[in-house]
Amino acid sequence: MGVTKSEIYTSEQNTLAVQLKAIAHPARIAILQELIKANACICGDLVTELGLAQATISQHLKELKNAGLIQGTIEGVSICYCIEPRAWKNLQKELNTLFSSFKDTNSCC
Repeated sequence: MGVTKSEIYTSEQNTLAVQLKAIAHPARIAILQELIKANACICGDLVTELGLAQATISQHLKELKNAGLIQGTIEGVSICYCIEPRAWKNLQKELNTLFSSFKDTNSCC
């Protein structure tokens, strides 16, 4: 299997792919849902809410943060996470554009 040639795709396509890959795990979707539901920064409640090990949640948070979908701030000895609003709005815009570009003409396959 060859290496992906990301340079042949647009910046928007590469960003969307990274973000979709980051949310393509049920635990990460659950984390995002908890952050959205809280509508505030969460500092440690995810272990209790999701029933996953702290190390597992930390790894998923790292992936979401690397994709730019969440942001974290240090408060004392803990890191608090919340949705990164600009990235979230951009993801919504890109997905809306992608989905609305399809016109069902019933003439395919």
